[in-house]
Amino acid sequence: MKQTPSKQTFAGRRIVVTRPREQATEWRARLEALGGEVIELPLIQVSKEVNLDTLAEVFQEIGTYEWIVFTSVNGVKYFFEEFHRIYDDIRSFGLMRVAVVGEATAAAVREKYLRVEIQPKKASGEELAKALIEREGMDSAKVLVITGNKNREALVEKLEEARAIVDTLPVYKTEETDLAKDPVAGDFRAKGADAILFASPSAVQSFFDQAPALKLAAKAKRPLTGSIGPSTTAAMKQLGLPIDFEATEANVDSLLEALNQALAKR
Repeated sequence: MKQTPSKQTFAGRRIVVTRPREQATEWRARLEALGGEVIELPLIQVSKEVNLDTLAEVFQEIGTYEWIVFTSVNGVKYFFEEFHRIYDDIRSFGLMRVAVVGEATAAAVREKYLRVEIQPKKASGEELAKALIEREGMDSAKVLVITGNKNREALVEKLEEARAIVDTLPVYKTEETDLAKDPVAGDFRAKGADAILFASPSAVQSFFDQAPALKLAAKAKRPLTGSIGPSTTAAMKQLGLPIDFEATEANVDSLLEALNQALAKR
């Protein structure tokens, strides 16, 4: 049963946000507006990283792609930083149709006044590939996939299996942060939390890799663990992390609703 959020929904609750620091602002504001105490543990950091030779090759052929695929907000951000550095007219984008993973990514594309043609209900690369293939087969279709250093390999593999011609353009890198000496991590170890929110497989991997630095004290509160969507959930399962709740849609509203329901049952 859906519960209506109020200003006191998370009053007295300590909630851990694991997003990169620069991307945690909205989540912090939303949680604090609902009465929660936010603990920021930025398990990963994201920065631009573009191979200029690869970029030049892609931009030379920019008008030949039928589809451009964005799998994250970071991909949209850094791709268009480079695009506008080279081109001063959005019409240089050509006739590429846009496909995306996730509502946040779709919103970032729409901010560029571009239309999202395909966005699967489940926010995963596999589902996006399936949607593209079901729509028009993809045989010999030329596709540009915008990625980070941790590529969406399953997405590319499925498109290539469908005989698409796929080029990938990494425009950012994701790295694990070191929280061993972070005072916020120390507070988390000592007191624990009511819940911890994961928004990417990379954050899950970092949490697993940094287990010694995040090990809770004997009397610390064990948090419920939540996932924003299928790919994050899959990473949690693979690494043996418990999954206490999962957003029905890959966005913050759905995740906070799932969190509210999980805490109500605790």
